[in-house]
Amino acid sequence: MSKNYLGGLPLWNPDIAKARAEERGVALEQAHWDIILVARQFYEDFGFSPSSRPLAKCICEKLGAEKARSIYLLTLFPDSPARKIAEISGLPAPKNCL
Repeated sequence: MSKNYLGGLPLWNPDIAKARAEERGVALEQAHWDIILVARQFYEDFGFSPSSRPLAKCICEKLGAEKARSIYLLTLFPDSPARKIAEISGLPAPKNCL
């Protein structure tokens, strides 16, 4: 069973995202929101949280290759981008996250 970082997707809103990001040392800017919205759309389209590779592919298609690079994502969401994005976005943990 997948861990949901928020306890329920309907509870998520931008204020909760800001608070969750601050707890993780991330100050949300437009670049972060662009990625968060792509991840939430991915979840809506496919029914599961994207792990690193599917997330990168989706970002590449929607925002361009430069924003899909792991270095770029690590600067926005340090340590484990896919996991941190899911946490901030109120999505279930990606399947491959420990």
